[in-house]
Amino acid sequence: MNRRTLLALSAATLAAPAMAADRDPLAGLTVINALGGLHDPNFPEPPKPGLTPRILKDAQASGLTAVNVTLGYVAGPDEPFQKSVAEVAQYDALIRAHPADLLKVLTAADIARARAERRVGLIYGFQNAAMMGDDPARVDIFADLGVRIVQLTYNLRNQLGDGAIVPEGRGLTPFGHQVVERLNANRLMVDLSHSGRQICLDAARASKQPISINHTGCRALTDLPRNKTDEELRLVAERGGFVGIYFMPFLNLSGHARAVDVVAHIEHALNVCGEDHVGIGTDGGTTPIDDLEAYKVALRKEHEDRKAKGIAAPGERADTHPFVDDLRGPDQFRKLYRLLAERGHKPARIEKILGGNFVRYAKDVWGA
Repeated sequence: MNRRTLLALSAATLAAPAMAADRDPLAGLTVINALGGLHDPNFPEPPKPGLTPRILKDAQASGLTAVNVTLGYVAGPDEPFQKSVAEVAQYDALIRAHPADLLKVLTAADIARARAERRVGLIYGFQNAAMMGDDPARVDIFADLGVRIVQLTYNLRNQLGDGAIVPEGRGLTPFGHQVVERLNANRLMVDLSHSGRQICLDAARASKQPISINHTGCRALTDLPRNKTDEELRLVAERGGFVGIYFMPFLNLSGHARAVDVVAHIEHALNVCGEDHVGIGTDGGTTPIDDLEAYKVALRKEHEDRKAKGIAAPGERADTHPFVDDLRGPDQFRKLYRLLAERGHKPARIEKILGGNFVRYAKDVWGA
């Protein structure tokens, strides 16, 4: 080996770590946010779904493949069925207006298609099943409209059972059983985020298909109603389901969760559920707030509105942020990947957490 060759090899060896450090850890990965959205928190919420160039740019830059977007009735004075039908139509119009950028996800194959075509897949999801009224056959209507995830309750009580902050903790009602049966028949995901403990356990046992808890934390680490007990987490996993950990203040009793808290809750869920059943459902978007100090005014107003509606959960305060300060914006998924890697988690496991486990679950419920 001559001197020139030796110097070239030495230079390549020295450059290798730097090149590895610059490599995008999300390259080739499927990244699924099991509960999130496409919105810009720097501006008031528009009256209907809107998509600015910045929102789209941030979502694409984040490496996001698909996201479960909340539409339809959640809480408030609107008529639940009418509002839900109207918002499905609004999101359909949004996708028609951006066909090169967005894709409506109906099957697991659509997630693969979104990644291949470099579009962002939108999974239509409800965070309250109140729009079913007293007719479980309404599930058929929403299935035909393309809704793919139905969360049974929000924080309060509805006709299916009790939400997370209802002290009585009523389980799945007879009507709730009918709705779950209809969701199974239509191969829709049954989501127990925001639910009380008993309805979660009841639904996991009643459902003929695996269920999910798309955005939650672990009660064993932070004892708040929005987080799930090990009993709930374990049962969902044992029956083949999916658990998404959120980037929310409920991960820390201070109300100001950090990236280290997200990692801790993911690791606890891995220990309870196994590595094939844990993912992420951030409960947020990929466009960050530019001025946190100015946004505090909007946060206080939002908190007062949630209190007035009776849907604010323990752990929410006027000074809490509905996100993790050091795990937000377009780099959030890359940062989480690196944090998990630093903790010793291998790439194959991290790939499952960031999207692979949701895809596996989607195939089981929706079909390939």
